[in-house]
Amino acid sequence: MDTNKITIIGSGPAGYTAAIYAARAGLKPVMFAGGPSEHDTRRVPGGQLMITTEVENYPGFPEGVTGPELMERFQKQAERFGTVIHFENVVSVDWSKRPFHIKSESKECLSETVVIATGASAKWLNVKGESEFMNRGVSACATCDGFFFKNHDVLVVGGGDTAMEEATYLAKLCNSVTVIHRRDSLRASKIMQERALKNPKLKFIWDSAIEEVVGDAKGVTGAVVKNLKTGDMKQVPAKGVFVAIGHKPATELFEKTLKLQDNGYLWVQPGTAKTSVEGVFACGDVMDATFRQAITAAGTGCMAAIEAERWMIEKGL
Repeated sequence: MDTNKITIIGSGPAGYTAAIYAARAGLKPVMFAGGPSEHDTRRVPGGQLMITTEVENYPGFPEGVTGPELMERFQKQAERFGTVIHFENVVSVDWSKRPFHIKSESKECLSETVVIATGASAKWLNVKGESEFMNRGVSACATCDGFFFKNHDVLVVGGGDTAMEEATYLAKLCNSVTVIHRRDSLRASKIMQERALKNPKLKFIWDSAIEEVVGDAKGVTGAVVKNLKTGDMKQVPAKGVFVAIGHKPATELFEKTLKLQDNGYLWVQPGTAKTSVEGVFACGDVMDATFRQAITAAGTGCMAAIEAERWMIEKGL
């Protein structure tokens, strides 16, 4: 069985950046880039950017770049320096002895260090029209896509801090923002509630849920909204629907063997990529519930690779 210096579980900006740094350091990284799984059939190698059309806020691309093209460039750069990439999921890991034992869908290997970059995925409504209009008006990231709805009317679904942050951000760009929430009051923190409720551009539809996203060949035109108390249905016009009901980190493989944060994301020692197991590092959205941006994921991927290399030097590996 092969023994790797470093094995990267996951891909995306974090995983590919870790691979680039590790490969240039001569560590010959092996990556299990992932793919659809029983836990998340939408998951694809490259992460959430693979279902993102235009990316205009990643430095170095003044004209913008599509998410899939950006990830293809990351992948090619990692491969150029010698990263071996397997497009399949890891199904088990054993931290109890060193080197660590890793098993994927068709392969097994040992590894001196491991970098986890499995990411997180948005929670979706799973209603009619949502998948059809993904990236044509349906989004889960206001920071990523809000610019495309400048001076238009949009809907935000959710009542927590994330939803209020998204709505407040969109209010700076959009003509109006209508928040649709299942309850009659917000779940967000007091300060976020006050900020949102005072914002003149924010409207609220209480005790309601989206039943269907509707649109035409150009994209979203609105949503069918149901009042959960009365059963009444109405169509609310909008150019965009932002789903802000949370994200789920891909930690299924590690939740019993690595320390998690209270919100379910992987715990890392503050200011580092070090997890609760020595020699195991985490980067990107699987450990970052705050920013969830490609640029911050790439930065933590760099950190993870450098820390893994330094750890091996310290251990004489």
